Amino acid sequence: MSTRTRRPAGWLIVVLIAAVLVVVVGLPAAGRWLLSEAYGPEDGEDVARDWIRSEAARLEEDLGHISNQRNAETFAARMIERQPVPGSSPEDSLLIEPVAWSGRTFGDEVTTIDVRFTATVAVRSAAGFGERGTTAGSATMCYRYVLQLYRYTQREQIDCPDVEQPPIPVPEVVPALPPDARQRIETALLSATPESLASDVRAAFPEEFIRVDATVHGGELVAAVGIPAERECLLAVRQVDGAINYPGYDPVWLEPGELGCSVALYTAPPR
Repeated sequence: MSTRTRRPAGWLIVVLIAAVLVVVVGLPAAGRWLLSEAYGPEDGEDVARDWIRSEAARLEEDLGHISNQRNAETFAARMIERQPVPGSSPEDSLLIEPVAWSGRTFGDEVTTIDVRFTATVAVRSAAGFGERGTTAGSATMCYRYVLQLYRYTQREQIDCPDVEQPPIPVPEVVPALPPDARQRIETALLSATPESLASDVRAAFPEEFIRVDATVHGGELVAAVGIPAERECLLAVRQVDGAINYPGYDPVWLEPGELGCSVALYTAPPR
């Protein structure tokens, strides 16, 4: 009669677990390959939804802190990308479309923009060890972006409205300094006298929406022209030797409650 000892069945399970750990931990690439074979390719719809969530968060970050007074349609037209966003492969696509908007960023008013994201993911085969590949899939998700002056943009997921072809937003005309603003101000400064400085600079910028400020400071002719609501300002100085200089300044000084677009940016800057 045999006296050989019978080992418990649990011992075999322990050996198998140890072998798997050796493969996965000791041979990472082979271990990941085994896992990829076991679980198969990623679901394309899940990949598309993850892509949308990432782009929705990126758009919220891009809109960021609101510092300009605009109507909702202008934000929709200028700050939301309507063109397809490149994906992992040429066959992937993600379209970002504003589908509804209301309000404006004036005072305490609130602006909302509803945005539809449509993602399509193509089939991708596993490229090698550790790659699961992806099935074909698509997803559509919508988010509402809430904008308010001097606050950071916030977003929330919403049900997509039943809009097949959304309207194309048209931005409002935003006032801006003319493209030849530097040429204008230099011409005015070079021809001006201390007595005619203010009138010469105003004549160079007759537009009512442009603020003009000018002064004589220590023999230098100083002029500032800008659009306060847009935090846009051109500051120029004709030095005693006749050279034109454009002094730098902290853009924060253009914000409400600060100096604004004035010659004080040069003659009496904050310390």
